[in-house]
Formats: sequence, structure tokens, C-alpha cells
Amino acid sequence: MSNKVPDVAFMQKALVAAPFHQWLGLSVIETGADEIKLLMPWRDEVVSNPKSQSAHGGVLAALIDLTGFYALIATGNMPLATADLRVDYHQPATPGPLTIVGRVVRHGTTLSVAEANVLSEAGELLASGRGAYRMSRPSS
Repeated sequence: MSNKVPDVAFMQKALVAAPFHQWLGLSVIETGADEIKLLMPWRDEVVSNPKSQSAHGGVLAALIDLTGFYALIATGNMPLATADLRVDYHQPATPGPLTIVGRVVRHGTTLSVAEANVLSEAGELLASGRGAYRMSRPSS
């Protein structure tokens, strides 16, 4: 693990470097020891079921994936790519801002694990998941 842990401003800048993250409107709410909290304002473009106004499951999976990835970055580590992702859907995500809380489960030299929860504005669990991320090897 690196000695320098990035602050919220650094994490926000890193997060919005990706055009998809910009489109989602993501913002870093807080970072801490092995944890990060993101906020996504509701976008009508994420709706997959117009009758129930619920978000597409792929968007929720992407939020879980990227939050796990950035939880690792927030600890001063550098993941390279997602190696595996598991997502559980608990209830539909309907209009309102989404909060995504990510936490590092295991730091590894070649593979690390993080989990994330997607929460409604009222704090209800909408989706949860866990990802395994390939890590960059420290330079010798």
C-alpha cells in the first residue's frame, strides 16, 4: 500500500477524468480508511422501465464496479482493471439521487477485493456487490 492517501479533491478529479463518470454526474462525498462515498444525481436516461421509472440494472452494476475501483484508489493503491464482479439487486432504483458506499475488503499485491452498496435517497439498500480488481505491481 502507498503511504499517500488521496484527499476528496484528488478523488473527485480522478473520478471525473472518465467521460462515463462525467455523464453520470458523480461526485465524491467523502473518503476514509478503506471507504469512499459517491453521489449520483438521478438521470432520466438511466430508466429502463418507463412504467415503474426504475433504473437499468447495468447502471447499478457499473456504480458498484466503479465505486469498488475508486475505494481502492482512495487508499493510495492503483487497480488496473476489474477481474470479477458480483451484483445483487434488492429493489428497484427509482427517481432520486443515489448514494454509493464502497469499502475495501482485501488489499492484495495482484488482486484486491472491494464491495459497494447502492442506496436510495431514504437510505434503502437497492443493490450490493463485490468486485475483484487486478492491481498494478509495485515498481522495483
